[in-house]
Amino acid sequence: MSFCVKCGRDCEESLDGLCIDCWLDGRKLTSLPHHVDLRVCTNCGEYEFGDRWLRREKAVAVQDAAADALAVIRDAVPVSVSTQAVEQDPHVYSVTVRTTCDVMGYEAEDEATTIVRIKNTVCRRCSRQLGSYYEAILQIRTGSGRLSEEDREETLVMVENSVARQAATNRSLFITKMELVTGGVDVYLSSMSLGKSLARELADFYCAETKESPKLVGQTTDGQDMYRITYLVRLPEYHVGDVVLFQGHHCKLTRVNGNGGRLMDLMDFRERAVRRADMSDIRVYEKAEDLREATVVSRSGSEIQVLHPDNYSTVDLRVPEDADIGDSVRVVAIDDVLYFVP
Repeated sequence: MSFCVKCGRDCEESLDGLCIDCWLDGRKLTSLPHHVDLRVCTNCGEYEFGDRWLRREKAVAVQDAAADALAVIRDAVPVSVSTQAVEQDPHVYSVTVRTTCDVMGYEAEDEATTIVRIKNTVCRRCSRQLGSYYEAILQIRTGSGRLSEEDREETLVMVENSVARQAATNRSLFITKMELVTGGVDVYLSSMSLGKSLARELADFYCAETKESPKLVGQTTDGQDMYRITYLVRLPEYHVGDVVLFQGHHCKLTRVNGNGGRLMDLMDFRERAVRRADMSDIRVYEKAEDLREATVVSRSGSEIQVLHPDNYSTVDLRVPEDADIGDSVRVVAIDDVLYFVP
């Protein structure tokens, strides 16, 4: 048991020889600077907190900036913090921060006030993007030298979605610009790692050929070489659903992935796997969109009768036992003979 040197009261615990009431009497537990500057990017609208830029509502950002600047004395432990902001003009707010602190097991409240000033600026990411900064170029091409509108739209949607996913955890990643060029499209990217990941993703999805080409563009202030890298992705001519020729067999391409693909032989409807290294041997015989439609006349077990799409003669076609046959089927002519395409 000790006693307070100021009021003489006995107390179990003391701070600097004072009981808790005397120690708290007239003492400020918290403090704030006269003003706090909150920087906002005029391009993306995000606010700077430490080394991060975050998207928040204006009122929330103002109060968070004041709370982040709060200082608490050593012997007090903050338990809860609440804020209240009053707008003085669109760029100046008066913010009061009320804090409940624990001092030797005793709860005490204190408040402090500051002025939060909103300052316009441009974040590093937007500064680079507005300045057309890029470290990599993703070139999307095809083996035929002509990228169809459908392929272009499909690949660009994949690129945009992938960049959006990666940028959610790394805001320095962005697309600088896209350019339509002869034979394909060029995508300018903010980082080499982003270009590499996109090239790998497209290559795995389409089983495409890739190539990297670095180019020296200068030196840093400490003498290090600076490079930009061009990632070429050459899409194959074939697509899932096409009728292709592989090792002398006419097949339907049923699947493509990073490991290779799968083919269904149109003669016996057996499927086989194709290694990625062998995918370059595939040749397109008939594009999926060019396959003909034939009207079904009848079906008996593993055979159907259809009307030839050219002369309307009756033709017998072999089909898989479990094939779902509708009013019409897709067919392809091979050496003047019609074959069913599942």
